[in-house]
Amino acid sequence: MKDPETFLLNNLVNAYSKLGDLRYARYVFDIIPHPNLFSWNTILFTYSKSGNVSEMKDIFNRKPERDGVSWNSLISGYASRGLVTDALKGYSSMLRDGAANLNRITFSTMLILSSSQECFDLGWQIHGQIVKFGFGSYVFVSCPLMDMFSKAARVFDAKLVFDETPERNVVMYNTMITGLLRYVMVEDSWWLFRSMLEKDSISWTTMITGLTQNGLYREAIDLFREMRIEGLSMDRLPLENGYSEEAIRNFCDMQRNGITPDYYTLGSVISSCANLASLEEGAQFHGQAIVSDLFSFTAVSNALITLYGKCGSIEDADRLFNEMTFRDELSWTALVSGYAQFGKADATIDLFQKMLAHGLKPDEVTFVGVLSACSRAGVVEKGYQYFESMVKDHGITPVIDHYSCMIDLLSRAGRLEEARCFINKMPMPPDAIGWSTLLSSCRLHGNFEIGKWAAASLQELEPHNPAGVRKESRCSWIKYKGRVHIFSADDQTSPFSDQIYAKLDELNSKMVKEGYVPDLSSVLHDVGESQKTKMFNYHSERLAIAFGLLFIHPRLPIRIVKNLRVCGDCHNVTKIISKITQREILVRDAVRFHLFKDGTCSCGDFW
Repeated sequence: MKDPETFLLNNLVNAYSKLGDLRYARYVFDIIPHPNLFSWNTILFTYSKSGNVSEMKDIFNRKPERDGVSWNSLISGYASRGLVTDALKGYSSMLRDGAANLNRITFSTMLILSSSQECFDLGWQIHGQIVKFGFGSYVFVSCPLMDMFSKAARVFDAKLVFDETPERNVVMYNTMITGLLRYVMVEDSWWLFRSMLEKDSISWTTMITGLTQNGLYREAIDLFREMRIEGLSMDRLPLENGYSEEAIRNFCDMQRNGITPDYYTLGSVISSCANLASLEEGAQFHGQAIVSDLFSFTAVSNALITLYGKCGSIEDADRLFNEMTFRDELSWTALVSGYAQFGKADATIDLFQKMLAHGLKPDEVTFVGVLSACSRAGVVEKGYQYFESMVKDHGITPVIDHYSCMIDLLSRAGRLEEARCFINKMPMPPDAIGWSTLLSSCRLHGNFEIGKWAAASLQELEPHNPAGVRKESRCSWIKYKGRVHIFSADDQTSPFSDQIYAKLDELNSKMVKEGYVPDLSSVLHDVGESQKTKMFNYHSERLAIAFGLLFIHPRLPIRIVKNLRVCGDCHNVTKIISKITQREILVRDAVRFHLFKDGTCSCGDFW
């Protein structure tokens, strides 16, 4: 029978890794009496992903046994840093260790490295081994192989790979279209695009971008309108791929070439600014909407409300809403979501009730806003009522975001057993945000039984796929001079890392003088307090804030976006930093806004 303590610690290593907390994961790992192969691989992959190749190599060399996941993590870590020689040595050692370890990830990683570093001779050798070991028919291998061929000006070889792959998915089509457009083979790419039985947002955007880059602006606009008719939009594309930035660049290129935007195009580029929390650029497009008389279109006004709401300028969003002569469901939903993210729970619920009174039908996004507001306000019974009304009165099938709101609602109220019962009745398991919400509340209320269940469940999300760690990695970003700067915990990949870490050390010294005491309640394992404190010092939002203090003009607020919830200690730290530096710091996390000013936060320390 497995030792219960070791089993729990193994699960915690994976849980902290999935949340992107490298320091937590390492400290727990170091106190495991007998770590299993899965924990070794998890900590190895976490260091691999972080770019800390020295620690990664040390972990790898200490491993008592190695499998394909171990080798792939080592090679991937070197490849992500562009260390071709080290990655090749690792790949060669893997071959000597036994061809049974080779899999799709191995070849995909080596192909991507060869392509990104333009080491095409290496790529040809890898291609030969792909054929030798029989991996040529895998889509996971074919896509990077096609990309490498097209980057090496061998687009016909890329097409040959495409034609010979028996099962093609939408990613293969997108890769091939990109390769064709790279060499101005517009007709071929257009034919391939039209032959696709299934297209995703990237398919449309790739084609539109290619048309724009080849000077076919009118065709790009026509295709964009067709995409909108299909119910898709550029602003639904993920940011850690850069398409919002690409949308803005393409829009500016179109204008420089004399193409006058219509309200669909302008609304979409404003939405892209909202995704990036780029208030300055969005405000410029707001001015353009007024000058071009496109502001009167509801789609443009709605995009602007969303922009100001997502950028924390809720007063501007409210003013625009009240100035509109006609409001549709999206107008109300945009403001409801803005209020909810900014933590104005009472205003959110009041606006939602007015929306219903006007006879407008809320959608699933509206209910995410109102349910999260109920959580902020601590009104559990009202939250239950809205959740049931969503299904019974409005015919909306709940999705994971709605269930996460309900878990948050019950967890915040300390009704943890009720939260567990609710989860057990859900038609799907919670995502990482849902489980981590429950886990955080268990820490706060001292419920270790349910906390262990939540931690173990986090580990079970993707137990056989260490690459799944990427999906929940903590990161924060800040925009400066038209570029998005992204940070993860303990990140040293920025060219300004030395300045950033020096700034944080300076701030830490000043915070201690201000009476800062680290909140160590979220650290479950038995290590010294000094070690626990070090685990907090370089969280992603702190790196982003330090960057902002270094480069954002002192009279401007520092705007940070974070993909997960702000932890308690970082929340306290940011309050103190705002007081020390006399700077306004606006942080948009996964659930709401925090406006830090003069040592206080707009959330009232309840989030």
